[in-house]
Amino acid sequence: MKDKNEKNKDFEDLKKTIEENKNIFVTSYEKMTVSQDFQLRKTIRDAGGNYRVVKNNIAAKASEDTPAKDLLGDLKGMTSLAYTAKDPVALAKALTKYSRENPVFTFKAGMVEGRVIDIKAINDLAAMPPKEEIYAKLLYLVNATATRLVTSINGVGRNLAVVLDQAAKENKFQ
Repeated sequence: MKDKNEKNKDFEDLKKTIEENKNIFVTSYEKMTVSQDFQLRKTIRDAGGNYRVVKNNIAAKASEDTPAKDLLGDLKGMTSLAYTAKDPVALAKALTKYSRENPVFTFKAGMVEGRVIDIKAINDLAAMPPKEEIYAKLLYLVNATATRLVTSINGVGRNLAVVLDQAAKENKFQ
């Protein structure tokens, strides 16, 4: 059994984790086998996240004075946290895929960029393309517009040069 110093250290560690990570998914892990838990932790690590089992009352106390207060304030049942400071979409995709394969693993709620979201929003988030793909599409749109603008500007100059060349060939400038 842990002594008071170890419990205080765990509490401070959880509080620091909650403060540093704006992307947290609250999950339930009831009736999971050891091999399922091992696979879940591996899946979360591969997605760039971390995983930890928490006590509900300690999570509620650790989340006071943080944006996660509404998320972790009234937890019931067995609770775990999957969190990341990086891309929440990748973690949401990994967790959603895992929950489809293992129905005993369920979502309770989540927080993305400091905003509390429900289960439907988590599924919507998991359906989004990754950040890199969104950036690539955005850059393509910006680049395509710039390319069209340059082509149009070049077209005016090219057309003017063709007209002047034709006029010079037909001796219109005499």
